[in-house]
Amino acid sequence: MASTVNNPFFARSTLPYQLPPFASISDEHYRPAFLQGMTEQLAEVGAITHTADAPTFENTLVALERSGQTLSRVAEVFFNKSSSDSSYFTNDLEEELAPLLAAHADAMRLDPALYARIAALHAQRSDLELNAESLYLLDRYFTEFTLAGAGLSDDDKQSLRDFNSRLSTLTTRFEKNLLADTNELALVIDDVAELDGLTDGEISAAAEAARERQLDGKYLISLVLPTSHPYLASLTNRGVRERLLAASRARGIRSDDAGAASDNRPLVIEITHLRAQRARLLGFDSHAAYVTADETAKTPGAVWDLLGRLAPAAARNASVEQADLQAVIDAEGGGFELAAWDWAFYTEKVRRAKYDVDTAAMRPYFELGSVLANGVFYAAHQLYGLTFTARPDLVGWHPESRVFEVTTEDGSALGLYIGDFYTRDSKRGGAWMNALVAQSTLLGTETTVVCNNLNVSKPAAGQPTLLTYDQVTTLFHEFGHALHGLLARATYPKFSGTNVYRDFVEFPSQVNEMWMLWPEVLANYARHYQTGEAMPQQLVDRIQASSAFNEGFLTSEYLAAALLDQAWHRIDADTTVTDVARFEADALASVGLDNPAVPTRYASTYFAHTFSGGYDAGYYSYIWSEVLDADTVEWFKENGGLTRANGDRFRDRLLGVGGTTDPLEAYRHWRGRDAELQPLLDRRGLN
Repeated sequence: MASTVNNPFFARSTLPYQLPPFASISDEHYRPAFLQGMTEQLAEVGAITHTADAPTFENTLVALERSGQTLSRVAEVFFNKSSSDSSYFTNDLEEELAPLLAAHADAMRLDPALYARIAALHAQRSDLELNAESLYLLDRYFTEFTLAGAGLSDDDKQSLRDFNSRLSTLTTRFEKNLLADTNELALVIDDVAELDGLTDGEISAAAEAARERQLDGKYLISLVLPTSHPYLASLTNRGVRERLLAASRARGIRSDDAGAASDNRPLVIEITHLRAQRARLLGFDSHAAYVTADETAKTPGAVWDLLGRLAPAAARNASVEQADLQAVIDAEGGGFELAAWDWAFYTEKVRRAKYDVDTAAMRPYFELGSVLANGVFYAAHQLYGLTFTARPDLVGWHPESRVFEVTTEDGSALGLYIGDFYTRDSKRGGAWMNALVAQSTLLGTETTVVCNNLNVSKPAAGQPTLLTYDQVTTLFHEFGHALHGLLARATYPKFSGTNVYRDFVEFPSQVNEMWMLWPEVLANYARHYQTGEAMPQQLVDRIQASSAFNEGFLTSEYLAAALLDQAWHRIDADTTVTDVARFEADALASVGLDNPAVPTRYASTYFAHTFSGGYDAGYYSYIWSEVLDADTVEWFKENGGLTRANGDRFRDRLLGVGGTTDPLEAYRHWRGRDAELQPLLDRRGLN
């Protein structure tokens, strides 16, 4: 009875900021809440469609926006938990729920009566006297329902439902396989001598990870989501580097004697084929065409033009860098050809030789607590007047999650920020942001609860958490998403927070990365964790001077993944792929990014973004958004940088509008023109 009578999801939380009552939530509450939430929303939609009243904006779209609140509450909490603290229970329930939720979404999007009401309103939109946000809401609903297949015949709708149900099951299974392999293939080291090159903190973290798996006396290197592992830059033992990269690249192809286990190859083939078939049913040549039709890019051709323009220059730059690395190997009498597992290690040698920059030497200046409070939070305070105050009295979803209250300059409540920074076996790889409570004036929710998840190795008790340069970048990046979620203001839930076009959503997060090395911010947080001394200015200058270093490799590995994603989703419904490795090799060779020393950032079998993370045919979004980002950085530099005036303008015209308007129109309103490509070319050395 507790799961139904006293279910905490059946009413709004009474905690500050409607923080979910994690201390009261147990496994037994999720399934009943999902089932009741879906039942409630279908009844709410039924009330919209079965009325005899003619459709109005209020009785159709506003009513639709008010629907599904129980389902939203449980979904936000559950999917955060299944990503950051999974268990056998969450894995099983997620697989059970996937087709049910797909069917639920289809029941609304394919409802002919609901679509008829929306279409009728859209046809008379010029006579409805709606404000700009309401008019945009009507336009978005009509477009999304049309693209979702609301106008199909009954037979075609059933085919679409079948596709969506099967795809939801396959993508969920892909993610679970990947998590299983990420844990199973973590590298076990017997002799600490093999960890030469790692810091004491990294070694203690490896020992702690091993102890947590009852491998006392051994060392465990947990895998990260991208192909390249940060320890590849430090490990002096070439054999260990090779084993570590091999483990990373083996994810998704491991199988037992029966061919089962975590083999994602058949899933990749079936997912892409079903997506292509679904796209044809919906009137598109490919899944990429279907996806981009409702993004700012509009067509796969526009995406391919940008990626194709950048790829040759990136590959050329990577070849030059490769020659430099090989020269170091030869000068040392290495006697071997540079391999993928050598790239990061020798890159650091060249970086030190060319720029006298040792990224490992930076880590004592990047203690997590200082980076967060004196860097990430400090920049947000300087720009937007925000203050972050620890709330240890509030409970998150895991003992390691930390809750902060966010207030504005005048002390007004804005929301909560929750950070969960450490890796664990129950957490999927990568880093991300999501909202637990979204702002909506319509629903009377004026504050938000947002969270960031990272995967930083946890040191032994009493040891500091020292971040790598890349991890600091990631924290600033993900916090940019969090700021977007905190600062956006919308009337309707559909437009709250980061609910914008997929190929625009990375823009605020990428912009926020600029503050990591901004002199005023860096000087405030980059202090030695033992002495408190600021990072030496000469090291800062060298970092700045080397900012374009290794961009050939970094751009190539990213573009390889983005183009691979496009290749998988540009195939038509009549094409059947039988060999994942061959398809991948041919796709990369066709764009000149098949250099074995520069592997793609994600191989198909562990490409979570595209096969389970909602970035299908959309991984190009990062570089697409970076065009805007690089142009934005130029604006801040030209207009005084880290000032409240600049922050207020950026907040009011871009971050604060959420999804209430076309993002490129918002950008033009802020910038005074469209973004230019040149700053991106300069940044990445692609001129």
